[in-house]
Amino acid sequence: MVRKISPLLTDAVLMTKIRDFLGPYRLVRLIRGGGTCEVWEAVHSESDERFALKILRPQKRHDKEELATLKHEYAVASTLTTSNRIIKIYEYTIESDTPMLVMELFSELNMKQALRRGPESLAFMLHTIVEQAAEGLYFMHNKGWIHRDIKPDNFLVSREGETKLIDFQIAEKKKSGLAKLFSKSKIQGTKSYMSPEQIRGKACDERADIYSFGCVLFEMVTAKAPFTGSTPNELLTKHLKANIPTPLVYNDNVSSEFAALIRSMMAKSPENRPQSMWEFLKEVRAMKLFKRVPKPPEVSVFDDLPNFKNPDDLFRNN
Repeated sequence: MVRKISPLLTDAVLMTKIRDFLGPYRLVRLIRGGGTCEVWEAVHSESDERFALKILRPQKRHDKEELATLKHEYAVASTLTTSNRIIKIYEYTIESDTPMLVMELFSELNMKQALRRGPESLAFMLHTIVEQAAEGLYFMHNKGWIHRDIKPDNFLVSREGETKLIDFQIAEKKKSGLAKLFSKSKIQGTKSYMSPEQIRGKACDERADIYSFGCVLFEMVTAKAPFTGSTPNELLTKHLKANIPTPLVYNDNVSSEFAALIRSMMAKSPENRPQSMWEFLKEVRAMKLFKRVPKPPEVSVFDDLPNFKNPDDLFRNN
């Protein structure tokens, strides 16, 4: 039987076999791969410090748009370095013709991965996770940035509930005055979490991120996105026109106060949402998220992570 090997894994194996070092960084293992980038754990050869390297895949390394996106992500992150709720990006550099970001090494698990095990995987420490996620977003807004791609995939969570916001590729500076009135934004984002104004290409402020964060919180307590559709257009239309669902339909342990707060965040009109992440934080800190305190699952999602030291292990295990 002929075994097919994906291009992503082929790139990863070649990386380890041909070049174990990128400049001073020794590649240890592949953490995550995507269509554009790979994220590697790496060790600095002189200091022995561990970092995460976000590396453009070989076929993207001379793509001007992808290079600009990587540089933009570094530019945004360089203004957010004093927050412990946001992943730190230390450097944009090119080593051996390979553009990359040198980042803080943190937990590999994002909210989306945890939710595949159901909402109970994180429910027992959800108050900590929600507060820290909100604090990271609040800090970013205070620095004048709108994230524009808030989703469960873009929050990393540690075993203790420490949470950090990541991925600033499509972040924009907040517009005000005439610039906000007459400017339009490029329609970008993840369809399951996009605010109505984002879908319409309008200039976004922090309330667009608040809408997306409301969608994230809905999913955190139900393991389901608030809206689904059989086509992309159907999904986007539901964000624009459908009635706002309540998480209580899927999880009756959610407190009525928290369910109401989540629904308010997903209001169609920005004026009807919490007007800032600080307003949200004040409310959520004063309420119970659940009627009954959730218990930790018998098997922690952190003990069940698929893990390997380098891409060759994928072949050894087959």
